[in-house]
Amino acid sequence: MSRFLGLDKSIHDKRLKTGVLLVNLGTPDAPTPSALRRYLKEFLSDPRVVEIPRLVWMIILHGIILRVRPAKSAKLYKSIWTKDGSPLLAISKRQMGKVKQRLHQTYGEDVTVDAAMRYGNPSVSSVLKQMQQRGINNLVVLPLYPQYAGPTTASAFDAVVKEIQQWRWIPSVNFIGSYHDHPLYIKALANSIREHFEQHGKPDKLVLSYHGMPKLFHDNGDPYYCFCAKTTRLLAEALELSEDDFVMTFQSRFGKAEWLKPYTDATLAELAQNGDKHVAIVSPAFSADCLETLEELESENREEFMEAGGETYHYIPALNDRDDHIDVLEDLVKPHIV
Repeated sequence: MSRFLGLDKSIHDKRLKTGVLLVNLGTPDAPTPSALRRYLKEFLSDPRVVEIPRLVWMIILHGIILRVRPAKSAKLYKSIWTKDGSPLLAISKRQMGKVKQRLHQTYGEDVTVDAAMRYGNPSVSSVLKQMQQRGINNLVVLPLYPQYAGPTTASAFDAVVKEIQQWRWIPSVNFIGSYHDHPLYIKALANSIREHFEQHGKPDKLVLSYHGMPKLFHDNGDPYYCFCAKTTRLLAEALELSEDDFVMTFQSRFGKAEWLKPYTDATLAELAQNGDKHVAIVSPAFSADCLETLEELESENREEFMEAGGETYHYIPALNDRDDHIDVLEDLVKPHIV
């Protein structure tokens, strides 16, 4: 039996396809402790995510974290679960469907579009195997993380390479690493924020909350912070905001190590205490709403702001499947379609 996965010889002389793979972080299969245990084990075992010496981390992960955290996380996931299941997966499917519709209008059946989760299901490996059997000879991978980071974008690349290195016929691979400064991405963000301002009024402060990262990763050369800063600058310019109108923060830290600052939760409390009673918060790092936005930003951080003396708090949703967001995704992949 061959160690490499091949295709039926009958398709060797046929016109093959371009496969577009949209990748997001992932989600448990259900809001239950057992499903969270499986998901967290896969996620937190990735050396791109946790750079603690392997043996030490495995003892901590299996001896403590996977015994305690799944039940707590399951309660949080249950609070955002919908009739369609995980919000992240449901939104990812809608994004995939709209991108597929757009590309089919131009390229017909010569392009196939799929979505995968880096952790959980549908896995990168399973979706790529399906693409292989459809006969793709050109693969376009778009991780849906606007700002490149090792624990997200690079980890998606690792998963793609791990799968296709087992194939006998390797397709051309086009990997889109970042789009933090893409004009259409900045335009879509600005549109969503401007629409919110028109409906709810301009806040005392606009909080741009990006997913956090251990400071050590930045110190070791990860460009994520710099890309977040550039997105922030371009967005502020597009919205014609002064420096007093907005603040860039980082959320979702885990563990006791120092993470990128300023922290979102601490900043919100400071804003309320210093007289900024009306805030709007948006997270440009998330292409789709998920636990970190729907529970942490929409609910948990709202409570912290109000308890600190705030009066009006609005969460501006991620770009999700807005048409101007689909414009971004379409524009990113089109140059790589052959």
